[in-house]
Amino acid sequence: MAGKFFTTMLLAGLASAAPAPQDQVSTAVNTVTVNTTDNTPVTTAYTTQVTPTPSSLGGPAATLYHGPAMLLKGSNLIPKLPQQITNGNSIWGLLKAPRLPKWLNGPLPQGFPWGSRTPGNANPYINPPNTGKTRNYVFHISEQTIAPDGVEKPGLVINGAFPGPIIEANWGDYIEVQVFNDLTTEGTTLHWHGLLQKETPWFDGIPAVQQCPIAPGSSFTYRFRADLYGTSWYHAHYSAQYAGGLAGPMIIYGPHNGQYDQDMGPIMLSDWYHDDYFKLVEQTMAPAADQLPPPVSQNNLINGKMNYPCDAVTIAANGRNCTPNAGISKFNVTSGLTYRLRLINSGAEGIQKFSIDGAKLTVIANDFVPVQPYTVDVVTLGIGQRSDVLWKATGKPTDAVWMRSTLGTSAFVGGCTLNDGISPEAVAAIYYQKANTSDVPTTVSTVPASEIENCANDALSLTVPTYKMTPPKNPHTVQVVNITYQSNGTHNLFYMNNSTFKANYNDPVLLDAKLGNMNFPADYNVYNFGTSPSIRLVVYNYAQTGVHPMHLHGHNMYILQVGTGLWDGSIVNANNPQRRDVQLLPNAVSPTEPGYIVIQYDTDNPGVWPFHCHIAWHVSAGLYMNIIEQPQSIKKDLQIPSIMAQTCRDWSAWTGTHIVPEIDSGL
Repeated sequence: MAGKFFTTMLLAGLASAAPAPQDQVSTAVNTVTVNTTDNTPVTTAYTTQVTPTPSSLGGPAATLYHGPAMLLKGSNLIPKLPQQITNGNSIWGLLKAPRLPKWLNGPLPQGFPWGSRTPGNANPYINPPNTGKTRNYVFHISEQTIAPDGVEKPGLVINGAFPGPIIEANWGDYIEVQVFNDLTTEGTTLHWHGLLQKETPWFDGIPAVQQCPIAPGSSFTYRFRADLYGTSWYHAHYSAQYAGGLAGPMIIYGPHNGQYDQDMGPIMLSDWYHDDYFKLVEQTMAPAADQLPPPVSQNNLINGKMNYPCDAVTIAANGRNCTPNAGISKFNVTSGLTYRLRLINSGAEGIQKFSIDGAKLTVIANDFVPVQPYTVDVVTLGIGQRSDVLWKATGKPTDAVWMRSTLGTSAFVGGCTLNDGISPEAVAAIYYQKANTSDVPTTVSTVPASEIENCANDALSLTVPTYKMTPPKNPHTVQVVNITYQSNGTHNLFYMNNSTFKANYNDPVLLDAKLGNMNFPADYNVYNFGTSPSIRLVVYNYAQTGVHPMHLHGHNMYILQVGTGLWDGSIVNANNPQRRDVQLLPNAVSPTEPGYIVIQYDTDNPGVWPFHCHIAWHVSAGLYMNIIEQPQSIKKDLQIPSIMAQTCRDWSAWTGTHIVPEIDSGL
């Protein structure tokens, strides 16, 4: 592979249009190998996005509807469309959706599948329970017309369902998923968000990184350990396919640090777009001269459902069928019981603000990390983030209450999310045991606008992991990563240290590393940290394009600090900082005042691990880097199964006779 490589002392970071950070606290001596040949922006000037004016709430037909459920005036909550039309085979959002158990069947040493392990006494990153159980699933990925909010659109579904079917396992089980690609014109892969994949880094599911895509008409079987426990999700990682519908909940049962009566199950929160995902990628990747804005969402969903204020003129002009009062999600509860809610932001771009009218919510886990319980009015979730919360049903048996998740004011006018302003709030109805399940709740939210417009996760001082872990004070390696939004001459793209990312589906980085091939093209954005045992990333956001939910695969990151300006070396809860796999990186205040996060992780998981923004359109535009972890161990110790190479041969055969329209980064 062609390209010029260099190594650099990591205290200084890499050259960038952004100023260097101050006062790096490190004794770092390791070097990183990175290729930056011919992959830099054409100018040091930063670029801004086109900012259209959002519509008013309810859009052109606002006078015909009343909120918050966007119902035609005089209507109740009897859905006008059957579930098969709105969501296909999905059970989510229905009153008959199952409540989850405490655990699945299997061996019960000391009365629990995980034995005597608790959130406080067991290191979750070593020696998961050895249950001897495998949970098997078969997924078919296909195209299907769906109408989650009453607006018909071409969607992508798993087993005919949006959202997709649940994956369940006990901590320590193996999960085996046979995936059939029934699409006819594009490949696909699935990623199992948040799992460490310590034994199986080749099954993380990222095309061009650990595997080649699954070719149309082919199948691929993933098999991996449920090596952490709690709430998560799986989703496609091929281009922006998951924004078209390829996502579902993944629940790993394990010990917990809060008492509750029933598990209400997954509550997936997702912004929603009326165009198919590929049109949105085309919009994202349009030449800068076209002056197109970034994609904006048209609605917001709870478990794949919401109504939309249909407007006959504009909907017809866009060729859409739109049915008012299509149907919202509903839940049954009993007075006096405490419920566990598993909140998942499975959207493409929007920060979700979740609440239940009049209620306090107790957070017991963030991502896959149990935390010391704390109470909030609203839960903030960036893309990919999860929170497990407890809620006590204190109402009367005849009560009905609104559950809400809002995207808030459009970012074009000072909010957190790129929505068009028409229907940014999703609601679901919570019915107590004697309530009429078609009645419209009359409760109101008391969450102040200031909380909705705060584009940040809960303060790090609040989020203390139950199991204490102290990261090294002086990590072996410190690397500065500067994020910018700049021009390559024709397109505006995201750069990480002056390099934007482009996937090569035919050349997975992990398979190259196994063969000892460590010379990568610049646009692979590969950072090889060699044998460093601990790595600190100081990530600066100079791109004035909003908040970035930064996700690291293969690890729970220590979140040391978050803020704006230049990091001063301070660390929050230095003896036991928040750990999670996604953290919100603040927007830049100005071109010279960046937002920043400081993260750290231990390199105990040999593999190639992506570090990227989880906003679909930002990944499409190159906000992504690969981290090679312990390359010597990859080459010497990893026993990569031959199916990985065979999948590449199958993909190569298919692409030999078909054109792959990879117009974005590919991920």
